[in-house]
Amino acid sequence: MRRRTYLASGTVIASGLLAGCRSGSSESESTPEAADSYTVSMEPMGPVTFDGPPEDWVALLPSYADMGMALDAGQTLGIQLPYRYATEFYEELPGVEYDPDAVTTLNQDGVDKERFYQMDADVHFMEPNQLRNWYDWDERDIQEVKENIGPFFGNFIRRRSDDWHDYPYYSLYEAFEKIAQVFDREQRYQQFASFHEEFLTNLQERLPETTPEAALLYPADETPETFYPYQLYDGGVGKKHWRDLRLRDAFEGTDVGHYSGNTSLKVDFETLLDIDPDVLLVRGQVEKDQATFEETIVESLRNNPVASELTAVQNDAVYRGGYLDQGPIINLFQTEVAAQRIYSDVFSDETLFDRQRVADIINGDG
Repeated sequence: MRRRTYLASGTVIASGLLAGCRSGSSESESTPEAADSYTVSMEPMGPVTFDGPPEDWVALLPSYADMGMALDAGQTLGIQLPYRYATEFYEELPGVEYDPDAVTTLNQDGVDKERFYQMDADVHFMEPNQLRNWYDWDERDIQEVKENIGPFFGNFIRRRSDDWHDYPYYSLYEAFEKIAQVFDREQRYQQFASFHEEFLTNLQERLPETTPEAALLYPADETPETFYPYQLYDGGVGKKHWRDLRLRDAFEGTDVGHYSGNTSLKVDFETLLDIDPDVLLVRGQVEKDQATFEETIVESLRNNPVASELTAVQNDAVYRGGYLDQGPIINLFQTEVAAQRIYSDVFSDETLFDRQRVADIINGDG
């Protein structure tokens, strides 16, 4: 793999890495050190300069890994936790291939810096604050990886409730556009964005005038009797599909907070019964098939004397909450699945978007 010179905020750092050659772009900047280089800016890193599209890259979270796949820029060298990455959706797209055996699990009792040397990526699609706050990296670790391997480029967009995230967030497609600029594939991004807008317009035209009130929850124990609550309209990418389906947030206007890593913030069945949402969306179930979900979650709710009184339980409106992280491909599939379940009388098992057209965009034939 060719080693490059990495420039950040106008400073040359020896033996780092770069990515994307887009002369003439409004984001591009030429410098004496790299006349063909270009700069892409994203918080919290600020401007990062690249000398060509990255060949080898790694994403901590599936949102950014999925963006790379959508741009046909290869696949990530590693991922935080493979089971949280909805790669099964790629199998439905003709000509789109993913090799799980070629991907390193980054979180193995923490994220070891040595794995970054082993992967030797041109760019790391993650923000350093995630490593600091989740995995106890310090500034020396961050600088070492930047200087010896390659730059960081990313923003934690899953949710918008972490105290340490005191700088601008991005929507899914705002972040996707930044990644497209890094890979010099902005036309591919534009095609995907247009398809997404068309998909949502067609979908939302068919939604009922009055939509259900939903509570998004994460079980706090194995046989759940308490849950961590999530607000749908905090703007995070992880709940985008629920917002696009215009679900009403059951916790809005209540004194129930929003989970952001605080394990003391929980709701019990009594609290849920007071709110009594139309729909329960239960996260953390991606490793379970539907039968196991019914057995471990739904049946336990039906057998609990308080939970069994919930409208959602009585109406069989308890659903898996889907994946926490989603890029543009995964979001299309998650939105379709959610629509089929929440609005089964409207969509049932109907296919809501053209797989071949999505594959054509990804493969550069769109």
